[in-house]
Amino acid sequence: MVKFSRQVEYALGTLQFLARNPNDSFSARELSEILNIPYEFLSKTLAKLSKSKILNSNYGIKGGYQLGINPKDLKFSQILLALNESVNVVECTFESDDVCHRSPICTIRTPMLHLQTQINQIINSTTLEDLINLNQNENDACKEISVKQVLG
Repeated sequence: MVKFSRQVEYALGTLQFLARNPNDSFSARELSEILNIPYEFLSKTLAKLSKSKILNSNYGIKGGYQLGINPKDLKFSQILLALNESVNVVECTFESDDVCHRSPICTIRTPMLHLQTQINQIINSTTLEDLINLNQNENDACKEISVKQVLG
């Protein structure tokens, strides 16, 4: 199963929030409180994103974090790379044959390599803007359903 870590989830939520507030800077403490993310954990995540230039970090009274890359130019793969995260369908996907004792008789490695390639293409082509738009479209659809339910 492909599953993203909590760090990736928190990073995406934070990046979406910052993208929706491009003219404002937020401290790690403010982001932690607004997004209900543990402060210590978020601070470490923000540091990684800043080091990779995904976030701009400014010090001082009016300092804080801002998105450093336009959401339409920020690839999901860049976020994963900044966080030292990878997405592998199975452990042997890009490892040598000797990583698994079943390699000589394995029948799933080739299909998993194919699946991994497709997942990588999606991750490499999906931008933060795409993720924001998907979220917005879902919210709009939910609002429309709610209005229809209320109006009958």
